[in-house]
Amino acid sequence: MAVKQISVFLENKSGRLAAVTKLLGEKQVNIRALSIADTSDFGILRLIVNDPDKAHKALKEGGFTVSATDVLAVAVPDTPGGLAPALAVLEDAGVNIEYLYAFVAQRAGMAMVLFKVNDTERAAAALTKAGFSVPKPEEVYSV
Repeated sequence: MAVKQISVFLENKSGRLAAVTKLLGEKQVNIRALSIADTSDFGILRLIVNDPDKAHKALKEGGFTVSATDVLAVAVPDTPGGLAPALAVLEDAGVNIEYLYAFVAQRAGMAMVLFKVNDTERAAAALTKAGFSVPKPEEVYSV
C-alpha cells in the first residue's frame, strides 16, 4: 500500500528547483504532487512521480542528494472538513503523522492526501476499515 516518495535535498539558491524539474522532464518523469519544506540554507523537495525508480536514478546521476520514502495515499472528500474524519481514524489507531500534503484527485469531489506516518500498515488498515479508499501505488502514480 505504500507509495514511494522521492525526496531531494536542495540548496536554497536560485535555479535549483528549476534544475530538478528540467532534469525530470528530460527523462520523461511526470510530477504528480510536490511539497517543499525549507530553511534559510536548504530545502527538501518531496515528489510523487509517475516512475519513482526512474526519477531516483536520474536525480542521483544528475548530482542531487536524493532518497526514497514510503508514504500513504488516502482519498478524502474534497469538501470543507473532508480531511477531519481521516485524521480522527489515525488518532484513534494511535498513528503518529510526521507530515502530509495533498492534491486534487482525478475523481470528482475527491482529494488525495499523502501521509508520512510512523506505521504505514496500521494506518492503511485503520483507514480501510473506516471506509476510506487507500489506493495502490500504481493508481497514485498514474493520477
